[in-house]
Amino acid sequence: MSEDCAQNLTVPASGARVVAVIPARGGSKGIPRKNLLPLAGHPLLAWSIFAAIEARHVDRVIVSTDDAEIAAVARDYGAEVVLRPAEISGDKAPSEAALMHVLDHLAQQDCHPELLVFLQATSPLRRGMDVDGTIESLRAEQADSCFSACAEHFTGRWRRTSEGSVEPVNFRPRSRPMRQDYPLEYLENGSIYVMRPELLRRTGSRMGGRITVYPMNPVQSLQLDEPEDVALIEACMAALSIPGPQLPALRRLRESRLLVFDFDGIFTDNLVYVSSSGEESVCCSRADSLGLDYLKRAGLAMLVLSTETNPVVAQRCRKLGLECFPGQGDKLVTLHSILAQRGLQPEQVAYMGNDLNDLACMAHVGLAIAPADAHPAVLRIAHLVTDKAGGRGAIRQVAQWYLGHDSMA
Repeated sequence: MSEDCAQNLTVPASGARVVAVIPARGGSKGIPRKNLLPLAGHPLLAWSIFAAIEARHVDRVIVSTDDAEIAAVARDYGAEVVLRPAEISGDKAPSEAALMHVLDHLAQQDCHPELLVFLQATSPLRRGMDVDGTIESLRAEQADSCFSACAEHFTGRWRRTSEGSVEPVNFRPRSRPMRQDYPLEYLENGSIYVMRPELLRRTGSRMGGRITVYPMNPVQSLQLDEPEDVALIEACMAALSIPGPQLPALRRLRESRLLVFDFDGIFTDNLVYVSSSGEESVCCSRADSLGLDYLKRAGLAMLVLSTETNPVVAQRCRKLGLECFPGQGDKLVTLHSILAQRGLQPEQVAYMGNDLNDLACMAHVGLAIAPADAHPAVLRIAHLVTDKAGGRGAIRQVAQWYLGHDSMA
């Protein structure tokens, strides 16, 4: 077969270019234990972790906390944890202190990121694309810092005078402009900040140097500050069809006793290379190979179940040390037999597939996993979908989920 030709697409912890930090202390005056407040079936904190993990440009996701329960929840949802000392965890401690503490922690790991992303846990309606958009705005404009903001033609702004009356700020009452004639203004929404670490170290501020802005719509700019905000934000989540964080699926993955893979489209990019003599070869990822090695060392049982009869499947599995069942006409029948022989229940099994012939097996087991480029029908039933395509680091990402982000350095 051909040499592995896909590059390692996962940035090791020591070389992470973009690190997202979510400060989440245990104390809260407005809403007690606010970071753990249930929101649409998940703790408030989980929605920010999910957005950071969902972002394509973020390499590491870190929660800075002084609270053991918050730390446990953060790890469950796939984030790393940096424990924050008490002296920078009080009501008056600025967020910048937590960010600096994380930077110092990273430096001890010889990790010096290009960019630091600061996400506030009170902004659960942002998505990974918004985090990516803020990063891209900073890079495109060669800025030093960028913030997310609600962009609007703010009409009819008033302020109270020293005498106690009110006066207009941006218009004259007798000549009130049309809404679109007001200048476009940006109201900082507190959701996303991106900065160059050297700026933070030099100034102690998240904002400075050349500053740019990433506009967000008013709905996604909403923050959860009061108990009555919960119902409103949950309604917005439903209206926007925002998917939930993946804790149940991640937990089921980590509790799985067997991980079953399809071969084509999982280990490969679903392409076949044919020579002039008719010999077939495929392209695989060294990143995936290393991920499999981590999973084996962690003690997770794995096997390959494939309809493909080409010897390349068995040869590749032999090299990787994986049990292989090639040429299976009815994969579900074979899977039933395997589980019976091993005394496993379907809910103890995870299956990673990418095409229609995987649907029956994926529907039968406790956890269905798909690569990003899987068939739409497969994506619809998958509990977990990787950011990576098949043969391009998808298995490595599953290994990261299983072991935790900080275990793959």
